[in-house]
Amino acid sequence: MALTGWGRVPSVDAREIRSENLTAITEHVPLTRGLGRAYGDAALPARGDPVVAASPLADRILAFDAATGLLHAEAGFSLNQLYRVFLPRGWFTPVTPGTRFVTLGGMVAADVHGKNHHRDGCIGEHVTQLSLRVADGRIVTCSREQEPDLFRATLGGMGLTGHILEVTLRLARVPSPWIVRESERIPDIDAFIDRLKTAARQWPMTVGWIDGRARGGSLGRGVLLCGRWAEPHEAARTFPALRSTVPVPFDLPAGMLNPTVVRLFNTAYYHRFSAAPRRSLVRPESFLYPLDAIGSWNRGYGRRGFVQYQCVLPEAGVRGSVRAFMEIVAGHGRASFLSVIKDCGEQGAGTLSFPLPGISIAMDIPYDRVTQTLVDQMNRFVIEQGGRIYLAKDALTRADDFRAMEPRLNRFLEVRRAWDADGRIRSAQSVRLFGW
Repeated sequence: MALTGWGRVPSVDAREIRSENLTAITEHVPLTRGLGRAYGDAALPARGDPVVAASPLADRILAFDAATGLLHAEAGFSLNQLYRVFLPRGWFTPVTPGTRFVTLGGMVAADVHGKNHHRDGCIGEHVTQLSLRVADGRIVTCSREQEPDLFRATLGGMGLTGHILEVTLRLARVPSPWIVRESERIPDIDAFIDRLKTAARQWPMTVGWIDGRARGGSLGRGVLLCGRWAEPHEAARTFPALRSTVPVPFDLPAGMLNPTVVRLFNTAYYHRFSAAPRRSLVRPESFLYPLDAIGSWNRGYGRRGFVQYQCVLPEAGVRGSVRAFMEIVAGHGRASFLSVIKDCGEQGAGTLSFPLPGISIAMDIPYDRVTQTLVDQMNRFVIEQGGRIYLAKDALTRADDFRAMEPRLNRFLEVRRAWDADGRIRSAQSVRLFGW
């Protein structure tokens, strides 16, 4: 079958094998993938590798300590399952990405971050122990105390240090299963950065949608969303059960996402919100996972697919660098409904963990003959600014560019070689970026 990431670029012919016994099916394969929500080729086998293991059937809860919130589960246990099982009981993951359709193993491999990164860091800060099948076939337990180099390299290591079999994660207590949200329309990118920084001191969760097509005085205009878990007296009495998704049953024609349609959508969405802050009580999935409401929303970009590009620009000089980055994007006129801006806190413990103090920008870019040129231009700018890209989103970065932006790469490759001298565990992404 043709396997792809969520962006559907690239495509690799391979066979996916699934079993409740993840230990058994990882014995002779080069890579494990979860639910396939990495956008590019991070969870795709390298060309010529015919088989990849998939973890979703290995989804058992192995232990849970209700006194400490310590969860021990198989790597295929998903965030969707965690929501259904633990949120009604007053527990939730301390860090969540923008979709609940991701496995614990995938969260660790990408060292995911969320809207609360400025407060709570990446998921790796809350992982206490991992069980891996390493390249020579052994099952190894690692933590901050036991095989710490392997542990840190696995956080954000995109599955290249070994097959993640089990995860021990400390969940967080939440006062209610509802979220208090504050929304506010922001007129331009300079005001957006100021409000993000101010909001970060007041709110545990912040995120912004930005209009990537606006130019001139409206460059970077958008909507700032802030949130926190509601206190019991603020929350509704009923539990916010997950709503059914609205499916996209087929690939939309490629021409539907043209600049005119995107411009109209972005303008309408921007004016939905008030310029003055407004608070409301909202369901958690509408705040944390807005795109999950649309099943297979990636079909909206047609058969050609799309790439998602995410970078972080360092705190020093961030106002000028973010504005210049947005000018690059606006100048290309690439149609994108989804452009997200977030405030990032301190760098995580993972050897290749993505965030660093500064501003993160993520956007969808329809794939065509000029997409590579735009990615190259954005990467050159990110390198000049001392920033980096997120490997969980990447599909097109060139090896030389990644090396230029990632001073930690040599340390990561040293650890990887120590546990896999023959390069048995690899992916399409690792071959593209590292050669093995």
